[in-house]
Amino acid sequence: NDGERDFMGVMTEAETDKPKGALLILHGRGYHPAWPTVIQPLRTMLPEKGWSTLSIQLPVLDKDAKYFDYVPIFPFAYPRIKAAIQHLREAGYERVIVLAHSCGAHMMMSYINKNGDKEFDAYISVGSGATDYKQPMKEEFPFAGMKVPVLDIYGSNDFPAVLRMAEQRANLIKQGGNAKSAQVVVDGADHYYMKQADVEKLSAEITNWLDTL
Repeated sequence: NDGERDFMGVMTEAETDKPKGALLILHGRGYHPAWPTVIQPLRTMLPEKGWSTLSIQLPVLDKDAKYFDYVPIFPFAYPRIKAAIQHLREAGYERVIVLAHSCGAHMMMSYINKNGDKEFDAYISVGSGATDYKQPMKEEFPFAGMKVPVLDIYGSNDFPAVLRMAEQRANLIKQGGNAKSAQVVVDGADHYYMKQADVEKLSAEITNWLDTL
C-alpha cells in the first residue's frame, strides 16, 4: 500500500509576509520534484509572487515506459496527492491549488475522476492530454464535472495530442460552469518550456490567473 510509504517532497515557502496560498506541484513522466524544466522553475518562481509550493515525488517507472505502462500505476499516486493536500491544510493554508504537468496531469485527472475536487480550491493543468503514438487516453478529462476553477494551459508548439484536444478541454471546462475557469496558450512554447522566456511566460500566466481567484 503506497499510502504507508514515505515519499519525497520539496517545500518552498512564499517570499511575501502573508502567503496567498499553496500550490501542490505534480511532475511529468519519469521525473522528480526538482526536475529542471517546468517543475523547478515554477517551484521557485511562484514563491516570489506570494505562493508557497510543495513539489512531490510521484510513482515512476523505467525511462522507456510509455503512457499505457503508466495507466495501471495511477492509483498509487492517490495517497500521495491526498497526503500532500492534507499536509498543506495542516500547515494552515486556506487556499490549496493543484498544478500538474504532463503525466502528472494524467494522474491528477484519474484522482479527480475517483475522488472529486472537494479537497482543493483550484486546478491548473499544464500540457494536458500528452500520450504516446497509438495510445489513446484511458482517463477522461474530468473538467465537466468539476466545481472548482480550472486553468488549462499549454504551449502553441505543444505535443500534437495536447493541441488536438484543446478545443475539447475548453468545451468541458465551459460545461463545468465556473466563471473563473480559463484556457491559455503560451505563444511559442513547447511541452517542456525549454526556453527561459517561455517558462517565465508560463509562470506569469499562472500567477495572473491565480490573482483572479
